[in-house]
Amino acid sequence: VGSIKEDVVFICGSDEHGVPITIRAQKEGITPQEVVDKYHNIIKKSFDGLGISFDIFSRTSNETHKKTASEFFTKLYENDKFVEQNSEQFYDEKNKQFLADRYIKGTCPHCGNEEAYGDQCEKCGSTLSSDELINPKSALTGETPIKKETKHWYLPLDQYENWLKKWIVEDHKSDWKSNVYGQCKSWIDQGLQPRAVTRDLDWGVPVPLEGADGKVLYVWFDAPIGYISATKDWAIKNDKNWEDYWKKDSDVELVHFIGKDNIVFHCIIFPAMLKAEGSLVLPTNVPANEFLNLEGNKISTSRNWAVWLHEYLLDFPEKQDVLRYTLCANAPETKDNDFTWKDFQAKNNSELVAIFGNFINRALVLSKKYFDGKIEPAGTLFDPDKDVLNILAKAPQKIAEAIKKYRFREALSFMMEVARAGNKYLADTEPWKLIKTDEERVKTVLNISLQLAANLSILAEPFIPFTSNKLKNMLNITANLTWRDAGKNILENGHQLNESELLFSKIEDVEIEAQIQKLELSKKKNEADAKKANFKAPVTFEDFLKLDIRTATIIEAVKVAKTKKLLKLTVDLGTEKRTVVSGIAEHYSPEQVIGQQVSILVNLAPRNIKGIESQGMILMGEDHNGLKFITPSEYLENGSSIS
Repeated sequence: VGSIKEDVVFICGSDEHGVPITIRAQKEGITPQEVVDKYHNIIKKSFDGLGISFDIFSRTSNETHKKTASEFFTKLYENDKFVEQNSEQFYDEKNKQFLADRYIKGTCPHCGNEEAYGDQCEKCGSTLSSDELINPKSALTGETPIKKETKHWYLPLDQYENWLKKWIVEDHKSDWKSNVYGQCKSWIDQGLQPRAVTRDLDWGVPVPLEGADGKVLYVWFDAPIGYISATKDWAIKNDKNWEDYWKKDSDVELVHFIGKDNIVFHCIIFPAMLKAEGSLVLPTNVPANEFLNLEGNKISTSRNWAVWLHEYLLDFPEKQDVLRYTLCANAPETKDNDFTWKDFQAKNNSELVAIFGNFINRALVLSKKYFDGKIEPAGTLFDPDKDVLNILAKAPQKIAEAIKKYRFREALSFMMEVARAGNKYLADTEPWKLIKTDEERVKTVLNISLQLAANLSILAEPFIPFTSNKLKNMLNITANLTWRDAGKNILENGHQLNESELLFSKIEDVEIEAQIQKLELSKKKNEADAKKANFKAPVTFEDFLKLDIRTATIIEAVKVAKTKKLLKLTVDLGTEKRTVVSGIAEHYSPEQVIGQQVSILVNLAPRNIKGIESQGMILMGEDHNGLKFITPSEYLENGSSIS
């Protein structure tokens, strides 16, 4: 964005060697490679679906990366940039393996969260070491791990402390975001310690040294090298020299767009690695965001407290730009922010529909109605015309400057300022009334309005590209417009418009409630899983006798409208029939469950679910193979008591 065309390579990729991958593989009963293959494809397809146009979306499990990471390690090793140390690491005697930080859980020393990992507390966001955890346990077996000696190679960050202090604290105090600068300064002020670059694990890039069997490069060391390996793959496909984009002391700028929890890795650790390597460019800027929470709670993919992009694209077809707009408007640029489905709905209905979409629709519909969709020449300009054109003239530079300063929320607001101005301009001039008395004035008003619309097709493109393309088609713009064209008259007199359509449609309450319900079900499942993991508190025999569990047969089943997980079941208890709402629709179709004998808790208090009174609970069991009915081993008459 701007007047100068830059040579930019936009890179991202799947970081595929973290311990969460091995945990997921164990949970799903597949290999780590199968896990990363599955999710890399899902993520790549989702990014494409949302219009995120990476020049390359690479991955750290490919051969180019393994070779690049090995060569990077070897160069540092041969130049004596590492320190070799024996240390005591946590070891699970039952599983006979050293435990990576993510395989250790315990109580966070900062906030008391009992489910903190050995590298980070997901509740308070603190970066931890496993030694800091209170009452550490193996996440694999639940056993208390012991300490056992092992050998590893360390990057002596303490040796780079003075250099980092000058490079960050002095050189970047004025041009890095305050939240990034503050976190880096805090780390440096506390004093830096050597950090292991290898670990005992069987998934990752093998340490390229003799006698290092069973050791891989630590993911924090391995992953950022992925930027280099991705550039190599991109360069090969595009007949470029990758080194031109990574040379030290060149006019190359390296910018990392990351989240809060990766600031230290991209501002302190990776720069120290690059400094040790010696020939590569250092980051120019790291405009990191803070955390974006979801409905008041920290996003956690492991706990399924997230909005999954591939699911969003299915649930809200043709609404990619609504999510893009909402995320940009709520971007946690300087402090944590919250994504809520109600706000998402409001952003769509009150801003995209009521302001942007309303302005465009009015301008095109009126032009079609009065002048057969042709651009009529503007006549004499009055103050309202000059005012709105002045707003337009300033907008491209204001948006560009905000983007250059990584103030994307501000840039978005400047773009919407043009749409608001256009909407107000039409409301104030009222061409639908003027047409009765002053057709020439209406020609001017609609000319100006349509010039604003054409400009919005350029100004909106960085934020809502799908809408930009739709708008260009409606305006019949076939020229390859660039940012330099913005702020001026684009449509010539006599230009013919195409048929118009609504750019945005309202999102109804029922759609939002379905998303909130999905999250609530995730929360309940997490609570249930936590209870399973910790086992339930003992109950008395008298408590157990209060449960009235009986056999029944499902005789009718239908999906609950506008839900994905709920079935409305009619069950025959022998002496009566009852309605039960059960969250099994993603596991069983209605046809599959009819005739199924089940066990049902019949004295559960009735509960209203989606307007249906549910009179009991079907007993289910779940393992890695999915959800199964709990039934007698042999048929029992309906209504038989289970005890």
